[in-house]
Amino acid sequence: MALTRKFKETIKARAESDVEFRRSLLIEAVNLFLEGEIDVAKSMLRDYINATVSFETVGKAVDKNPKSIQRMLGPSGNPSTRSLFEVIAFLQKKEKLHLKVDVA
Repeated sequence: MALTRKFKETIKARAESDVEFRRSLLIEAVNLFLEGEIDVAKSMLRDYINATVSFETVGKAVDKNPKSIQRMLGPSGNPSTRSLFEVIAFLQKKEKLHLKVDVA
């Protein structure tokens, strides 16, 4: 399902003004990865990056081409564990979060 430009702009505006909303997007994306919802998680992480720091910033932080990060989080992308966790580690640091797995 393609998101409209207006929806993406709404997400971006909310992420810029609401720290808890922004953090919740990142937390939900990571939880989706852990639940095996890989395609939805990649899409949500891509939307989070677009709404917050930009692929250029992430690429510079993890020493990867921003286009490579966009592709790995795209619908047919297949990120390596190392690349995915480097991105998530940077985003946690940027949000001043420490995510951990807890047994439910």
